[in-house]
Amino acid sequence: MKRIFKVTFLALAATFALQSCGGKTEKTEDTTTTEELYPAEEAVANELTIDSNDAMQYSTNELRAKTGEITLTLHHTGKMEKTVMGHNLVILKMGTDINAFGAKAAEAKDNDYIPASEEGAIVAHTKLLGGGESDTVTFTISEPGTYDYICSFPGHLALMKGKLIVE
Repeated sequence: MKRIFKVTFLALAATFALQSCGGKTEKTEDTTTTEELYPAEEAVANELTIDSNDAMQYSTNELRAKTGEITLTLHHTGKMEKTVMGHNLVILKMGTDINAFGAKAAEAKDNDYIPASEEGAIVAHTKLLGGGESDTVTFTISEPGTYDYICSFPGHLALMKGKLIVE
């Protein structure tokens, strides 16, 4: 009997509390813009910046640029050392098998996971970075297309990859 009373009391108290939160509301105008609801496509720029972190993530999986000279900066915003959570950004030529490249890269520890045998498949790459470090590279792409980019540190390819779309 006491249990039924407690349940009933709690139900009534909750109902009262919910109703007392109501009352008059002012009608406000929605000022949300179309741009806020549907942001424009990422801008095309030839000075690109991307972040990486200790959770094995790039800040974006798509970069856009125009043909010509491109400057790319990679920031490692994490805190871990490069021997544990190193990141780089390797832009591969179109048609490169990223999984085959990643397998060879995993064996290239002495060269910061850039396999010498695959230099011909690389458009550009940053240095291997530890937490708090940054690197900037400048390179030229003259052929429009979609280029894969990856982190070649062992095991990172599964999560750290994206597309550089060159127009």
